[in-house]
Amino acid sequence: MSVNVLYTIGATATGGRDGSAKTSDGALDVTLSTPKELGGAGGAGNNPEQLFAAGYAACFLGAMKFVASQGESSVEITPETTVSSEVGIGPRSEGGFGLEVSLTVSVPGADKDAVQDLIEKAHQVCPYSNATRNNIDVKLSVD
Repeated sequence: MSVNVLYTIGATATGGRDGSAKTSDGALDVTLSTPKELGGAGGAGNNPEQLFAAGYAACFLGAMKFVASQGESSVEITPETTVSSEVGIGPRSEGGFGLEVSLTVSVPGADKDAVQDLIEKAHQVCPYSNATRNNIDVKLSVD
């Protein structure tokens, strides 16, 4: 499947999980540290799972806004609408490591069934959802 690329950004990491990463435009520059749960020292830095969780939540909310703007939902996306994500990492039974994701959507005052329908449609257009489909277990829920 081809993609009509509208935006491209680069990033460079050094030092792996205990190093740093920054984007080519300089807008993001983070210190990385491995969580204690993965054998690291913890510390004040961020880790790839945190960055992925933030990116997926923001992207999924954008997909919800897109679906709503196309008239495919009766749900109004208000400034109070949130998408919370949890990203888990651990060893896979097949070897190596894997991820799992949970996305919880809150649209205050909206009908839960309508929100469920919206998030299922958003899951079909979200680039993160499309990139992870059939590779990562992604659970969707309405708060």
